[in-house]
Amino acid sequence: MAKLSATQRAKLPDRAFAYIASDGKRSLPINDEAHVRNALARFDRVRFESDEARDRARRRLLNAAKKYGIVPVGFVTGQLRSERRAPDVSNMPTGTVTFLLADIEGSTALLHRLGDVYTVVLRDVRAQIRSCVRRCGGLKVDAHGDEYLAVFARPGAAVEAAIDIQRTMTTHAWPGEADVRVRIGVHTGRPTLTDDGYVGLAVHTVARICTAGHGGQILVSSRTHAALEPAAGVRLQPVGTPALAGLPTREPLFQVHAKGLRTRFPALRV
Repeated sequence: MAKLSATQRAKLPDRAFAYIASDGKRSLPINDEAHVRNALARFDRVRFESDEARDRARRRLLNAAKKYGIVPVGFVTGQLRSERRAPDVSNMPTGTVTFLLADIEGSTALLHRLGDVYTVVLRDVRAQIRSCVRRCGGLKVDAHGDEYLAVFARPGAAVEAAIDIQRTMTTHAWPGEADVRVRIGVHTGRPTLTDDGYVGLAVHTVARICTAGHGGQILVSSRTHAALEPAAGVRLQPVGTPALAGLPTREPLFQVHAKGLRTRFPALRV
């Protein structure tokens, strides 16, 4: 890629740059395909004046990538990874806890179909999940890629949050008219809390349960089912006892039924 001279840069309009600082300094030229690819690679080296400025530059860059037919999978993944923070474990419950894991069904296909719009969809999904988790008294443990892991002191609160998430997902107006669905697994166990978060079989189990489901579905383990108190309008239906990858024994699973949730799904993914 030929480097732009000072004269060439001066002749470019403001729209040919992804970022313009408050003092007028222009960075990350996006005037052609080669410069867009270079801007994707250099984005994290730029010192932005604020998070809002960074978000605006990201949107301009992703729009330019779409214009030139570039699918910035590596860029999107890197941006999501850079947003991860070490968890604050000081307020996280210990002993017997209940995990909720949600992930987006068909996220890779959505990324290829939506391009830059996928980052907006992902942020919306995380915001919806985060709001429901907090309202029900849960705490975020980790969020990376298309997954969101939360923890609850009570299993009933975790199931309530899962129901709220699915209801919210069905009523939200998604960008690009995307059909966005999340699958949710809920499991109760006794993990070990470390400075880096939870470790133990319970974390692996909730991940396997989530993977067995389909978009719009909530699957609950037998331990969560046994610990739940009856809740008005909520019913748990057994859906099988599959052998989940990496787990020593088969796990009886139950599907949550409640008003506003889908009820029919294909066979479990095992």
